[in-house]
Amino acid sequence: MRVLLVEDEPLIAEFVAKGLREAGHAVDHAATGPDGLHLARTERYDALVLDRMLPGMDGLDLLKTLRASGQRTPALILSSLGDVEQRVQGLRGGADDYLAKPFSFAELSARLDGLLRRQDSGPGEQVRLRVADLEMDLLKRNVKRAGQAIDLQPREFRLLEYLMRHADQVVTRTMLLEAVWDYHFDPQTNVIDVHVSRLRQKIDKDRGAPLLHTVRGAGYLLGRRE
Repeated sequence: MRVLLVEDEPLIAEFVAKGLREAGHAVDHAATGPDGLHLARTERYDALVLDRMLPGMDGLDLLKTLRASGQRTPALILSSLGDVEQRVQGLRGGADDYLAKPFSFAELSARLDGLLRRQDSGPGEQVRLRVADLEMDLLKRNVKRAGQAIDLQPREFRLLEYLMRHADQVVTRTMLLEAVWDYHFDPQTNVIDVHVSRLRQKIDKDRGAPLLHTVRGAGYLLGRRE
């Protein structure tokens, strides 16, 4: 899952971003309302986590602007304004959920899972992905091929999720760096090659026809090839 976090308090932002990344998610962070609005308009996210009180633009106004433009990305508002009236105002303003500060990361993570689950009941984001006989459950965070469980580390899980969402398409190193590692530049490391090699061993070795392919000079492709 790729998450946009818009939070101006550095300690809270670091706490939330660290927890989400440890869980294998990609996180972009903005510290002001206008910066958050720009990212939400120009990038694709699976969920938004918005502070209510932000410099430059209130988080609820940010969300109302997005909803008015037709964007339906699930959104969770974080706020120290936690009374009933404020929560109702947030939900009526377009939020899918509202979490009062202080909060535990476990609850935040569970609520984000809940947003994803709701999306699966409609035309939005799926919680189960499938490519050939490879299956991924985003809520249970498990992967199987031909019914056999595959144990993945959080970063491997996120890498495979991205590849499965772009099945039968060539994805470049730059695309993977931005979506899976949050890098917006090439750090000249072999981090992608190492992780792809490990992932290939886990999903392809002794499991029939290979699914993860290197496209020379272009990137990687997940899917059946003749």
